[in-house]
Amino acid sequence: MRVFASLLAASLALASARAETAPRRVASLNLCTDELLLLLAAPGQIASVTHLAQQEAETVLWRQARRYARNDGSLLSVMAARPDLVVTMGGGARDRSRIAARLGIATLDLPFATSLAEVAANIRRLAAALDRRRAGAALIDRMNALIRARPPAPRDAIWLGGGGRTLPAGGLEAQWMALAGLRQRAMRGDRVSLETLLAQPPAILLRSDYRQDQVSNRERWLAHPAARRAQRGRTIITDGRRWTCMGPLLIDEIEWLRREIGR
Repeated sequence: MRVFASLLAASLALASARAETAPRRVASLNLCTDELLLLLAAPGQIASVTHLAQQEAETVLWRQARRYARNDGSLLSVMAARPDLVVTMGGGARDRSRIAARLGIATLDLPFATSLAEVAANIRRLAAALDRRRAGAALIDRMNALIRARPPAPRDAIWLGGGGRTLPAGGLEAQWMALAGLRQRAMRGDRVSLETLLAQPPAILLRSDYRQDQVSNRERWLAHPAARRAQRGRTIITDGRRWTCMGPLLIDEIEWLRREIGR
């Protein structure tokens, strides 16, 4: 036990010492931290990203992600890359953190953001861990610019995803929509029905194109002539991949939406 305790103490000391300098090999175990890492890290810092980050259907950063080794989201799958920092999101992996500590690997577990302020906080935390504070500040400055120039009179809107799914009116996605001048309508059960579009069509229907090649039967009603006639307001197609993590990839999308709505 004394030997094990000594080894563990030495590993923790090594991890602490590494944390004082910029990590040289960083691995991400979550698509959302993949995206943050790809936006913030110096190219030479990235050791591995998840296989999801390398799929065109999942993220707009897939080409950039394919420059790096991929992993399956487990700590074991990144060991060959010899990372000195592992980044993930959402908690729930205490054993993984303990194992990483014993191996002298620092870990950073970011929380799932529920507000724009928490998105900015996650950017700051990862930027600080990477010693890339300027890159983080640049993203946050762009977010703050959007917040300062938020349209004062948002238009009634419904975000529509696969299977008639929509978004909570008070959620993070709705906060991003507000920066584009859209007010997400509250919908019972966060679902959109043909009856709603017929009786109370929104000024703008914001349709996600995420995995449109996998349209479910429950969404086929949108192609029905009655449904098309019901969409009397304007329909705008948004890149659904940018809404998956609700992080800084939405900055470009919100800027585009503002221009599109203003046309």
